[in-house]
Amino acid sequence: MADTLAADETPSFALTRPVHVGRSHLVVSDLDRVKQFYETMLGLRAIEQTASGVVLGAGGKPLLTLTTGGDVARAPRNAAGLFHTAFLLPDRNELGHWLAHAVAHGVRLDGASDHLVSEAIYLSDPEGNGIEVYADRPVRDWRFLSDGTVEMATLPLDLQGLYDKAPKTAWGGMTDRAAIGHMHLQVGNIPQADRFYEGVLGLKKMAAYPGASFFGAGTYHHHIAANIWNSRGATVREGGMSGLSDYSLTFNDRNALDKALATLESLEIPVTRTAEGHALKDPWGIGLTLTAAA
Repeated sequence: MADTLAADETPSFALTRPVHVGRSHLVVSDLDRVKQFYETMLGLRAIEQTASGVVLGAGGKPLLTLTTGGDVARAPRNAAGLFHTAFLLPDRNELGHWLAHAVAHGVRLDGASDHLVSEAIYLSDPEGNGIEVYADRPVRDWRFLSDGTVEMATLPLDLQGLYDKAPKTAWGGMTDRAAIGHMHLQVGNIPQADRFYEGVLGLKKMAAYPGASFFGAGTYHHHIAANIWNSRGATVREGGMSGLSDYSLTFNDRNALDKALATLESLEIPVTRTAEGHALKDPWGIGLTLTAAA
């Protein structure tokens, strides 16, 4: 018997790259309300819970941590931090199934786009944290340019067509194959983001829009995006701000991790060894943990 995974078990392309996103951590004011939203509308399930936080995931895999505290202050719209957490579904069928669920539950959508490489639907949680739910198109249909970047665009998405082709059965929650495909960040300066995510962490800038860069590993369209659309000139995040506290990058390639750590050391960027991996902060105070794949 061939030593391969069945087609419906094959990991998403984003997760097979040298680096991919692991999990995200948001600080919220109303833990119960936000938790209920991610469980009901996104179909995540509680894996672990305490009085001050909950870990949510799919198939037992942690994807999103929510925590709260007495000193949480609502982050202003122009602060560095989260633009959106992007939940990657394994195929268009799953995306349509989720859309039908969202429509049935009256979820307010913020937008929907055809990015050529993917189809994406946008919404926000009750505290304004951005969310993208998306599915990649087959990699064979992506158009790579001579410099190794990939063609992307922001075109209208045929939501009606996606909805009409969705399975008519009840949606059973986020599939076990779901993941965080990318993190889209608000930063203060694009050249500085380029230097950090490409120059320090070793990702490649795969695409650029006015005011935004998209960084990926192993020809993926992007695992990290950074923009200044709301946050031009933003400085380091203040303690107690709501929104994105930190996220993780998982390295399938140990050499890539070692190289990133060596670069961080050479630039004297502080890194703390934790049980999860190597914790640091980006230039805007957003926490980031580099981990080695199990």
